[in-house]
Amino acid sequence: MTETASADVPYAIELMGISKAFGPVQANKDISLQVSKGTIHGIVGENGAGKSTLMSILYGFYKADAGDIYINGQLTHIPDSQAAIRAGIGMVHQHFKLVENFTVVENVILGAEDGAMLKPSVAKARKLLKQLAEEYQLHVDPDSVIEELSVGHAQRVEILKQLYREADILILDEPTGVLTPSEANHFFRILDGLKAEGKTIVLITHKLREIMRVTDTVSVMRRGEMTDTVPTASTSPEELAEMMVGRKVLLRVDKQPAKSGKVVVDVRNLTVRDDQKVERLKDVSLSVRAGEILGIAGVAGNGQSELLKVLGGMIPATSGTIEMNGAAIDLTGKRSDGQSRRARGISHVPEDRQREGLIMPFMAWENMAFGYHNDPAYQLNRLLMDNNALKRITADKMQSYDVRPPDPMLAAKNFSGGNQQKLVVAREIERNPDLLLVGQPTRGVDIGAIEFIHKQIIALRDQGKAILLVSVELDEIFGLSDRIAVMFDGRIMGERLPDETDERELGLLMAGVSEEKGAA
Repeated sequence: MTETASADVPYAIELMGISKAFGPVQANKDISLQVSKGTIHGIVGENGAGKSTLMSILYGFYKADAGDIYINGQLTHIPDSQAAIRAGIGMVHQHFKLVENFTVVENVILGAEDGAMLKPSVAKARKLLKQLAEEYQLHVDPDSVIEELSVGHAQRVEILKQLYREADILILDEPTGVLTPSEANHFFRILDGLKAEGKTIVLITHKLREIMRVTDTVSVMRRGEMTDTVPTASTSPEELAEMMVGRKVLLRVDKQPAKSGKVVVDVRNLTVRDDQKVERLKDVSLSVRAGEILGIAGVAGNGQSELLKVLGGMIPATSGTIEMNGAAIDLTGKRSDGQSRRARGISHVPEDRQREGLIMPFMAWENMAFGYHNDPAYQLNRLLMDNNALKRITADKMQSYDVRPPDPMLAAKNFSGGNQQKLVVAREIERNPDLLLVGQPTRGVDIGAIEFIHKQIIALRDQGKAILLVSVELDEIFGLSDRIAVMFDGRIMGERLPDETDERELGLLMAGVSEEKGAA
């Protein structure tokens, strides 16, 4: 089924017979797609289904092996992104394409300057940015440096950049993968405003609740093919999940009550100051027992990242203590780092897989040894690693964790985001740790992989392991956690049992408000 356009109004986008292969991997197979003007069209599918490849062809990042592209009814040749921009197409990527040490206005005009003299371009951009911000509720300080902005505000800059280039068609690739719930809600209001102004939006996402919330029509891709297109109002999350994966998918976490045991990790009065002497953790105390999952809820930037990094040996603490299985851990960073943490039975799935979990140009088998290169199983002798053994081990883990494609020789940068995440999860969980630190375990991951990763985390818990989970997804916190602690401004605001609280109460705690204390 496809959308229909009226006789006098052509489709905003019409793709006819698009195919694209990367060596032996057929990323897109004879895909046809129609998107009506002034609508929000969702595209869903598992990681590696070909969604981003298809949109990258539309934006000129890739050249199709076969097929035609029509924009507003006109056959359009798009050899590069500049041609896409001229055709009125803008794309906001899952991982933003911004220069971190440039200001907002400098990023917006980058590549769209009016001439060698930048002053007129900056003046023009300031005026237009103000108009766009008012029109689309995309308020952001034009003089702010990107690295100082929250993720939500950085995303606004990406959208403003496309609107500044007069894009009428916006492609958004996993736009809420790095947003907090409150930022995501504001983002949805922005999309409603863009649609009301006549913009056409293509939304690539794995979050079915978002598809149901904002789209008019949704297309499903599986293994490089377009399997169906349906009006959103006529389907359901369960039906979409089954179309995506090819089987019924459980959209909730299936687990038995926890059988908690001894305290595995005990944190007392932990304080961390950054290089600017700003306190990121303030007198934090918590414990995690064997056989339980402690979920940490909170808006990003409230100390959760620092908590994981101190426990994982990535940064030192200013004061406080941590005991692992009853023995103190050195927190100065002088005699304790990630390597020594692993020796103590701590595995760490970091929040940012690309910056902290993988070395992107390295191959999958090389990344599987990341942090564990001294493992005897990987050693040929005292001087050399057994690369063949490591490749075999990596292939086995890729098969077990359904990493696509299951090629140990492929560079990490060439896997989709979800498959990158499965590589990191496989590496860390398969170490059989006493304590698993896991940050944002399913960020940017499709529905089938989410179900799989959740099952692995629950299985580890049921083996009697302790798990500290950090996630901005409240559904994930409620679904996985046996206990929930809420962080705000570097402090633990309170602790709750999942079946004795709700999103409203947690939301108040996340905002620094509790019934006992009022505003923090």
